[in-house]
Amino acid sequence: MSMLTRTYITLFVYVFVSTVISVRIRKDLKEKARRLGINVRQVVEKALEESIKSEEKKELISTAKQIKALLGDVDEQEWLKALRESRDER
Repeated sequence: MSMLTRTYITLFVYVFVSTVISVRIRKDLKEKARRLGINVRQVVEKALEESIKSEEKKELISTAKQIKALLGDVDEQEWLKALRESRDER
């Protein structure tokens, strides 16, 4: 099997991996969405992605605050100097 074929197969599998969820909504919302041509799956998927992104951002901010608290006694200039030295070692 060539590299191109393996890459194609990997991409094909990745693109089509999905799962089914079931959500109960009001009947009138479903009918209005259908009448207006709204793709409910896309709306739900986008809303879920945005919610996940928001929660991950909150987690990141919380982690950054914890790190800041742990490094509270470290002088900023010392930190920058250590960071530069670490980069120079690479």
